Amino acid sequence: MIFAWMVLLTALSVGFVVFPLLRGRKVPLAGLDSTPAVLLDQLDEVQCDLDRRVISKSEAAAAQQEIKRRILAAARRSTTGQIAENTGGRGALVLAAFFVPLMAVGYYAFMGSPEISSLAYADRQAERAEQQKITELTDKLYARLTSEPNGGASEGWMLLGQTYYRMGEYSQAAAAFETVTSRDDASSATFSMLAEALVSSEQGIVTPKAETAIDRAIELDPSNPAGAFYKSMAMAQKGEEAAAHALLLSQLDAADGFAPWMEAFIAQANQIARTLGRDQIALADYAPMAGGGAGPTAEDVAAAGNMSDEDRGEFIRSMVNRLAEKLEDKPDDLDGWLRLANAYTVLGEKPNAVSAYERALILLSDIAPDDPRHQVVEQALSELR
Repeated sequence: MIFAWMVLLTALSVGFVVFPLLRGRKVPLAGLDSTPAVLLDQLDEVQCDLDRRVISKSEAAAAQQEIKRRILAAARRSTTGQIAENTGGRGALVLAAFFVPLMAVGYYAFMGSPEISSLAYADRQAERAEQQKITELTDKLYARLTSEPNGGASEGWMLLGQTYYRMGEYSQAAAAFETVTSRDDASSATFSMLAEALVSSEQGIVTPKAETAIDRAIELDPSNPAGAFYKSMAMAQKGEEAAAHALLLSQLDAADGFAPWMEAFIAQANQIARTLGRDQIALADYAPMAGGGAGPTAEDVAAAGNMSDEDRGEFIRSMVNRLAEKLEDKPDDLDGWLRLANAYTVLGEKPNAVSAYERALILLSDIAPDDPRHQVVEQALSELR
């Protein structure tokens, strides 16, 4: 229906353009009849100037001669006819009026999506209103923190930095985190968040300032996965690929079971390994998730390699279902919820993954803020929502 209306409106538009062109009309050449009268008036003006002694006789004679020459030229032009037909360029305009809309409609029919409805104006308004609300709340939080005599609570600055980061305002996020890093209660997670914001603001480049924050994060907590990840990135960018690869593998070897950050480590390690010409690694090499029905055993992983795509999909689904059933009996298993959320993410089931991460976030409320799992869950939720 929409496409039919579009064609009809296009046809009407073409008609309005083409109809006057097809009529063809004659246009009088304006200005030819009045030219001699104007020149005659100029002759009279020259004579008046001469009589008032405004100009000399020689100047008057030269001006009169030029005006008479123009009168003769105008008289000769008038003999070529007073009427001209308005036909110049009409053919090109007619072709353009037909073929430009035809090409536009054809391109839209093949390349466009006429069957997809456009986003409702009300929906766009609601989205903009929500963004405006978040911006206003963020501005209020910033104003309150900066107005407090003690400089504002560290928790408030951390919340402000995380909000800025989710909004894509990486420089402002870094400034908020930097406020906390100057205090005595700054944790390893605070420095790694600062490093992440600095790296994001430079589009993936680890600057000296970011590396300083990374080193401080590792100094405070050598097991901080975010610190190790960005340290390996800095080393790789400086040409120290072998050392960066070794750092990533050492962190993976030291992990006690599965953790969501391991996938990022494996992807980074494999990217560096391609540069070094080394073998690729897999998550199953470091986190088979064995035991207690929480995930596949080493034998399960080996058997999955010989399955068809359909059987492998059913196999993975059965493992995820087993893990979900176990968590019904043990709802306080934080690592279990993280594993389930990661599995749903791999399967592309975002709503289920968000739900699992939110359950993990509730359990994390009783755990120290510098626990790296806080950052893992918050980052995962920001990417999924």
